Amino acid sequence: MSKKFALIGAAGYIAPRHMKAIQDTDSDLVAAVDKFDSVGVIDSYFPNASFFTEFERFDRHIEKLKKTEQSIDYVSVCSPNYLHDAHSRFGLRVGSDVICEKPIVLRPWNIEGLQEIEKETGKKVYSILQLRLHPSVIALKKKVEDSTKDKVFDVDLTYLTSRGNWYFTSWKGVDNQSGGIATNIGVHFFDMLAWVFGELKTSKVHLLSHDRASGFLEFKKARVRWFLSINYEVIPNHIKETGARTYRSILIENEEFEFSGGFTELHTKSYEQIISGNGFGLEEAKTAIHIVHDIRSKEPIGLIDDYHPLAKIPLTKHPFQK
Repeated sequence: MSKKFALIGAAGYIAPRHMKAIQDTDSDLVAAVDKFDSVGVIDSYFPNASFFTEFERFDRHIEKLKKTEQSIDYVSVCSPNYLHDAHSRFGLRVGSDVICEKPIVLRPWNIEGLQEIEKETGKKVYSILQLRLHPSVIALKKKVEDSTKDKVFDVDLTYLTSRGNWYFTSWKGVDNQSGGIATNIGVHFFDMLAWVFGELKTSKVHLLSHDRASGFLEFKKARVRWFLSINYEVIPNHIKETGARTYRSILIENEEFEFSGGFTELHTKSYEQIISGNGFGLEEAKTAIHIVHDIRSKEPIGLIDDYHPLAKIPLTKHPFQK
């Protein structure tokens, strides 16, 4: 049976992936809301969806649908990170299950609050943890599980995704709204690492600034040096020469782990899993939220111990710093 969806945050970067996933699962987007009205992309998927720029009117519309026995099955949350908690609560309280983009919340204790509302309503919040559905990541997890009991892998994670000055004007450049670099661009990688390599033992932060973050994580089965940045200047020259503005690399035992392909359908796979009752809930999302919250709460120790090589690149000023 076709499911009915409402979407919170229709104008953002990630929203079209959710619209496509709704369409690919033969479901229907009934209503959407965003304070920005640049949402022409909806026409490519659900031109008949009701659209609102005021949350109060959207709320009233959803309530009216409930009274006419046209209840929304799922509320998809694609709003800014700091609103995920409130919008997930809204979805639960209108009697819908929720599909929320990562990070599902910014603070670990917010998960506990959502779990309480799940109990009250009988509905669930699901997180998009799409890397767990990537075939190469699934194969890696099996390889790690099949390794000898005392085997600990050496891993380097590098993710560089360039952003212009607009980033620092938007909510993404405000740490208490986005969670900072480690949360905003890294949370799905940290979830993947914990899922593949097991329990986290140690976390160190070497560097934490407006445009980059770096540190060390020790899991049960891996020692991970990580580096994340939105600064184009840190991208290796051989990557810049190709015209690319993004560089993603995971080295495992000095060998490149190839997972560059297969990303385009992962949101659809996530929706398929959720609709069939097999999605990743709050408990599964909790570990990565703890990791990124701990990272931004730590005082960086500087370039000591086992740090990522790119952490040595000189820091740059904030673009709005005089």
